[in-house]
Amino acid sequence: MKFYPEGTNKDLSKKFETVEELKEAMVRGEIIESKVLLCDREHNLHVDLGAVRGIIPRIEGAVGIEDNTVRDIALISKVNKSVCFTVLGFQRDIYGNSLAILSRRSVQLRCMNEFLNTLIEGDVIDARVTHLEKFGAFIDIGAGINALIPIDMLSVSRISHPCERLYEGEEIKVVLRKKEPDKMTFSLKELLGTWQENADLFDAGETVTGVVRSIEDYGVFIELAPNLAGLAEAQSGLFVGQRASVFIKSVIPEKMKIKLVIVEKFDDTANPDGLTYFIDSGHIDFWQYSPQGSTKSIFTDFNEFSDKV
Repeated sequence: MKFYPEGTNKDLSKKFETVEELKEAMVRGEIIESKVLLCDREHNLHVDLGAVRGIIPRIEGAVGIEDNTVRDIALISKVNKSVCFTVLGFQRDIYGNSLAILSRRSVQLRCMNEFLNTLIEGDVIDARVTHLEKFGAFIDIGAGINALIPIDMLSVSRISHPCERLYEGEEIKVVLRKKEPDKMTFSLKELLGTWQENADLFDAGETVTGVVRSIEDYGVFIELAPNLAGLAEAQSGLFVGQRASVFIKSVIPEKMKIKLVIVEKFDDTANPDGLTYFIDSGHIDFWQYSPQGSTKSIFTDFNEFSDKV
């Protein structure tokens, strides 16, 4: 069975017209999704199932809540967001109304045992961006289970904050970079194309839009794509994140260099553009960013868990 990041599979989101329908879903062990209406004082999550209200007891809210390895903020932050769960049973509330008892933890355990534990380094999967921090992007890799993409694995082109590449709620593809007993680390850059694949999208003599990524004494690095940047002469009045139109003077594969001339600079700051994937499924054993014959070799060997230059 395939497990999805929460909120990405619309087929799981449904309302039930009768309690009997919900009981049938319980017997089948069906995974359901619904938005959290509220998180009460005991940190139980409440959802609307249509025929009845459902409650996810705090202890069933996530793997790790019981042993305090996951904090209650992980439950509080789910209000007005979709969560997945199965039906454990039914009981009556103080007014005599039926109440469905639900478990998100059970889905997460199934996801870990049937999906995540089967992954190996180099596997490409679906994910959803949940939170951005200066050091990286947190992603949902299935059933609300979180993992991290470190900032240096978001692209070859360097950025100062993940918000320059991704936005919260974005559905993306990722590749498993390193698997450890207590965590998984993922990468994005290997899916965004090699130097040559990206350079083939541009020709010398063209004028295109780029983003200022780094300002050095010897020049300005302008990003043309997440995995491709060129160098222009230093200019006053530039700032990191600024958009600029650039003339492509030359493309030199053997040195992995693109020489640029800044034509015009704009006052606006660039927002993340939609990502273009050169790999979006399957498995990667070895990925070489640098072109054949280049004086510098840049690659990722997923069998050795490390980038090498």
